[in-house]
Amino acid sequence: MARHDARNWHDCTKMIGLLSLVTSIFMHGASGQRVKVEPEVLSYPGQSVNLRCAFTDATGIQLTMVTWIYEPKEGERINIAVFHPKFEPNYPDSPLKGRVSFTTTPPNLSSPSIQITEVKMTDEGKYICEYATYPSGNEQGITFLVMLAKPKNTASAVTVVAGTKPVVVARCESADGRPAAQISWVTTANGNATTVSKPGGDNTVTVTSEYRMIPTAADNGRDISCVVMHRTQAKAESFKMKLAVEYPPQVTIVGYDNNWYMGRTNVVLTCQATGNPIPTTVAWKTLTGEMPDTVIVNENKLTVLKVDEAVNNTFVCEVKNRMGVGKDQVTAMVRGNRLPEKGPTTGSIIGAIIGVIILLAIIGTAIAMYRKHRNNNLNADDPPKYKPPPPKKTNTSTDRLNTSRDPVSEDRPLQSQYYATQNAEPVTDLDTYHEDEAYEQEDREHYYSAAPSGWDDPGHNEVPPPYVYSDNELQDQRGSNVNRGDSFVSPAMFV
Repeated sequence: MARHDARNWHDCTKMIGLLSLVTSIFMHGASGQRVKVEPEVLSYPGQSVNLRCAFTDATGIQLTMVTWIYEPKEGERINIAVFHPKFEPNYPDSPLKGRVSFTTTPPNLSSPSIQITEVKMTDEGKYICEYATYPSGNEQGITFLVMLAKPKNTASAVTVVAGTKPVVVARCESADGRPAAQISWVTTANGNATTVSKPGGDNTVTVTSEYRMIPTAADNGRDISCVVMHRTQAKAESFKMKLAVEYPPQVTIVGYDNNWYMGRTNVVLTCQATGNPIPTTVAWKTLTGEMPDTVIVNENKLTVLKVDEAVNNTFVCEVKNRMGVGKDQVTAMVRGNRLPEKGPTTGSIIGAIIGVIILLAIIGTAIAMYRKHRNNNLNADDPPKYKPPPPKKTNTSTDRLNTSRDPVSEDRPLQSQYYATQNAEPVTDLDTYHEDEAYEQEDREHYYSAAPSGWDDPGHNEVPPPYVYSDNELQDQRGSNVNRGDSFVSPAMFV
């Protein structure tokens, strides 16, 4: 039991100590907020700077003394100014003695700000305004004095020779700045940068950056920029440059079209060359050692006045600069006859036409399939939209009687009437008698060939179609003799 109680007491004391530490930290942070200072102050060498300090709420607290402490980035703390209400201000020995003082005379404990004149780069560091109070103890606020020095920025391209190893092609420097500058590169060249910093005079920093790459002839004249950013600059400073890569001349002869035929005149070969430095000399020669009489050389141009067997040769152009010699050659072949000129390329035109035709065919097929599919969907559940053809009729006596009943002919004199041997088919309303389609063809023909005496068919008692006369109408026609021919004469009419 005693061992168990001792263990519990040990754990309890550890917990009490932890809570006391947390409470002290919290209370120190809360009390430290009452000392108001500026977190950071910027200054340039030679200027005067004010470091402000104030105790905002002294209720229930007695302020006894205030002390300003200077803490450099490398070194120990040093008291630089002390004030007690019962004594005169005191400025202990320090690097700032003679340049530091309280801003008010006499100083005030509630606002003991100080001033530093002729600020130096070495004055940069941490400045602490510390109060001695009762009963809470010491409370403080910290201000960082940041010294600024505007650097001198420069950049330049380095002339190099094309090769196979990485070399420095551009250099950029930001000298004597505070704080250290930041340097970056902007270019399409394939390389990388290395940056180093070193201390300068009066606590400043010099930053140097070099751009390295394997230089080639294609890199000559390529753009490269050095960008310097510093706290004293409103915006980044950019230095635009061009890479300088030296290489021997690169030569190309242009103008030979493989159509030098006998008698052709004024053909020209041009020697094109690039190099760094700029090529200084251009020379033409032949592999045979002799230049034909019909050839004229003017700097980088070789002109053949008239093509003959003498120009059936190899022409060489040599170009020199300080880095070396470059050359190119062309072998001319003299033809007896002129090559036919190439006509316009018809293959591509024909191909384009065929492609358009195929495209139109595909589009037409797609449209037709779409319309067919749409019609199938529309007609899937509906009855047929077309009208069946009318039944085939024969030239019967009944048709002739219908023709003879023309109302226009009845009003004319008998001798002036004209009868056509074949009349147009009468208009019928087949839809009204759609049910009669169930009858077979022979039944229809039985109706159409009935005798003038009427529709007394023992097998069919239906009402005659509208285009057949009724029995009463046929009674008026019994006096006429109707024959089954291609034409007939209507009976006499009485007016």
